[in-house]
Amino acid sequence: MLVVHAGGCHCGRVRFEATAPARLQVFDCNCSICGKTGYLHLIVTADRFKLISGADALITYSFNTHAAKHLFCRTCGVKSYYIPRSHPQGVSVNARCIDSDTIEGMSVTPFNGLEWEKARAEVPDASE
Repeated sequence: MLVVHAGGCHCGRVRFEATAPARLQVFDCNCSICGKTGYLHLIVTADRFKLISGADALITYSFNTHAAKHLFCRTCGVKSYYIPRSHPQGVSVNARCIDSDTIEGMSVTPFNGLEWEKARAEVPDASE
């Protein structure tokens, strides 16, 4: 069963909705950026993501292949979602930024982002 999860950044300027199961399946990546920020990836298709507010508050950062578009709130610095290299037509939502009232549970799968190409081949639904 799918539900609409609401969430956003720390200061509240960036708000979003993501349609996903109430029991979340997320990836915990250990790459250079995710490992430092504690990002938990919930991958959704673009049609299941809606930015409610804060487009004007976002700044973009990219590195390495520049395929992923990391979007940060320019006020508080939180990355509540971004466009991942693994799913460029989708969105990776930071499960830690979802308001918890719609989450019934969370299953966390480790992802070896330090060896991204190898790990991506082994786990086709993983994120960057």
